[in-house]
Amino acid sequence: MVNLPVIDIIRTGQNIGRLRKQAGLSVRDLQDIFGFATPQAIYKWQQGVALPTIDNLVVLAAVLQVRLDDILVTDTAAQAQISA
Repeated sequence: MVNLPVIDIIRTGQNIGRLRKQAGLSVRDLQDIFGFATPQAIYKWQQGVALPTIDNLVVLAAVLQVRLDDILVTDTAAQAQISA
């Protein structure tokens, strides 16, 4: 059995909001960059309801000029246990 880190979706969402504000971007700016019809996906990310897909995460990191590790918050206290 191996202990693996788990993404903290709430803290990752808070991080996305903080990084977006630091970059001087509005939710509408991100909506336009991603070509979303509505801003709902971005609000869901920031509220910790959903995570960006991996391709959107890569674009988000580029837009915010940070590394993926700077966006994602992992929780080492709550770990997933995977058995082979």
